[in-house]
Amino acid sequence: MATVVKQREIAGRTLSIETGRMAKQADGAVYITYGGSAVLVAATSGGLRDLPFFPLTIEYRERKYASGKIPGGFFKREGRPQENEILTARLIDRPLRPLFPNDYMEETQVFILVLSSDDQNDPSLLGMLGASASLMISDIPWDGPVSSVKIGRINEEFVVNPTVDQLEDSDIDLVVAVKGTDVVMLEGSTRQLSEAEVMEAIRLAASEAAKINELQIELREAVGREKRKSEKAFEIPDGLQEAVNAIAFPEFEKVYGNGIKNALSEAGKIARDNATEELAGKYTEIDDEKLLARILSDAVNEAEKLFARQKLLVDHMRPDGRNEGDVRKITCEVGVLPRPHGSALFTRGETQALVAVTLGGARDEQRIDGLLGEYMKDFMLHYNFPSFSVGEVRPARGPGRREIGHGHLAETALASVMPKNKTEFNYTIRIVSDILESNGSSSQATICGGSLSLMDAGVPITDAVAGVALGLVTDGKDYIILSDIAGVEDHLGDMDLKIAGTARGITAIQMDLKVEGISLDILSEAMIRAKGNREYILNEMNSVISSPRDELSEFAPRVYTIQIEKDMIGKLIGPGGKNIRAITEETGADINIDDDGTVVVLSDDAEAANRTLELIEMSTGKPKLGQIYDGVVANIMNFGAFVEIMPGTDGLVHISQISENRVENVEDVLKRGQHVRVKVKAVKNDGKIDLTMKGVEQDVDK
Repeated sequence: MATVVKQREIAGRTLSIETGRMAKQADGAVYITYGGSAVLVAATSGGLRDLPFFPLTIEYRERKYASGKIPGGFFKREGRPQENEILTARLIDRPLRPLFPNDYMEETQVFILVLSSDDQNDPSLLGMLGASASLMISDIPWDGPVSSVKIGRINEEFVVNPTVDQLEDSDIDLVVAVKGTDVVMLEGSTRQLSEAEVMEAIRLAASEAAKINELQIELREAVGREKRKSEKAFEIPDGLQEAVNAIAFPEFEKVYGNGIKNALSEAGKIARDNATEELAGKYTEIDDEKLLARILSDAVNEAEKLFARQKLLVDHMRPDGRNEGDVRKITCEVGVLPRPHGSALFTRGETQALVAVTLGGARDEQRIDGLLGEYMKDFMLHYNFPSFSVGEVRPARGPGRREIGHGHLAETALASVMPKNKTEFNYTIRIVSDILESNGSSSQATICGGSLSLMDAGVPITDAVAGVALGLVTDGKDYIILSDIAGVEDHLGDMDLKIAGTARGITAIQMDLKVEGISLDILSEAMIRAKGNREYILNEMNSVISSPRDELSEFAPRVYTIQIEKDMIGKLIGPGGKNIRAITEETGADINIDDDGTVVVLSDDAEAANRTLELIEMSTGKPKLGQIYDGVVANIMNFGAFVEIMPGTDGLVHISQISENRVENVEDVLKRGQHVRVKVKAVKNDGKIDLTMKGVEQDVDK
């Protein structure tokens, strides 16, 4: 196939999509460049899998050579995906998945390789575009295109696809995926912008994404293949779904609206048994009992979905009896754990998060080494979802993609209210959320619990933050927006819109859909609803704690800062780190030295911290004439002894200055390592120090 290239000017830079030169054995492959960044995306599919879900996998991998780097570590090659790669893969998956046919069950993979990064143009956006374009030109059934645009805002002016440098000054970082005129996916953060401002950003993104969608359509018209027909694992006999509905609907009616979490699924089990009994022998074309059981099970699941959606759209009745805009009962507690530096227990309905805060020093910061730069991270939020939270038994392994994604969303929501001035609050902060119960919106419970626990820890956050998840059920004509969705509403509905923020505005937003898109008008209505829900939750939280505590926990380490001259840094550290290591070993304090001479001491023992500051001052200061010091004999010569009076600083006690009495042999009086008290007799121009022990009372215990 000949190489085909399509280009379009987007935000002042040329966006190029090429196909036909690389990865020609894939079902569809494109090479995309934007600025100095480039990705290769290949889509492949084949092999029917008899699974109860669509086996789609998205692999996003960054090659270190893309930014001219060699991987760190022992093996010097890329290993399992890093957190950023996992988050990007999830981001790309979400707008793609709803656009596959419901009956398409062939194993499908989209592989994104980042081949070049210019440190300014985010390759993840190119990966999202490439995923859509590769599927568009392939024969894989998929109803695209979908395009993503990032929006920033600098000095109240919106910027399309801002560079990494521009994002430093931006008060919004929002990715919007669009199909036609409808929004398919949202992900991003703002510095407490209003709902109206966020909607303005989304509308701009939608108009810009339309240009990229046109480019994909041009590429498909040039090289696109005819789509293959979906192959089904099995055929459902005519009339079976209707027969199952007639059996299952009465069982669902008995429990719908009673507020019990698993009521519908339990009713489904009864309906499944009844359907198996009543329909036995009626579908002789299916001679495999296991296959029939599978078909009946799927039919009952479909009946549950049809029943619940009918109740919601027609009767406006929710599974737990709430009105469409109601938030479940909220309970907030702080200081629930005795030793962590801050803690909170946040409960909303049957979702509960136990959140703890730990304060640490500079050595606790996380080093991030990515294609877009290396930096130190002093705020982290980790989300855990143990199986007992949903009454299940599963092996306890490391964090999965879902846990990483939920933790990232909660961290993003809280980041904008964290203290920015390191001179006022120089701590590394780690939040851990353990979900103890889950029935929807556990990531938003984490945000609420995180805000409460930060205040309990005395972290000077600027505002309280709360989050809520909204759902949507639509048949394409009518729709209903649901506040604070429970698990069954998330499972059976069409949207999961999570919005977190303060009383002043939005801090984080994320939207997933199971339909092909929602209009901007519905999205705007949902955001207004979320604002009212957020205000209600914040009032509940503020009734327990409304501002950070004045004092840190007694168990939290204290931070002390001292400034030294830059040319004294080497002296403080000492040869091979000898001096700083000696101070640390004596006091147990954590010491961090910045290039500008700022020394930060972290210790949970005030006495040890004061001793550390004293030793630092001694190590970096100049000996004072006439000052008495506690020293250690470092070396003995025939003419006297050298005594270390500060780490790395010593002076000479001449044999004539050791005692009021005449000393014939230095070693008769002094030994190496002996503690003595000396007075500075003279500081010479060349820096040499003369000491004396005459007239200085010695500590005999030493």
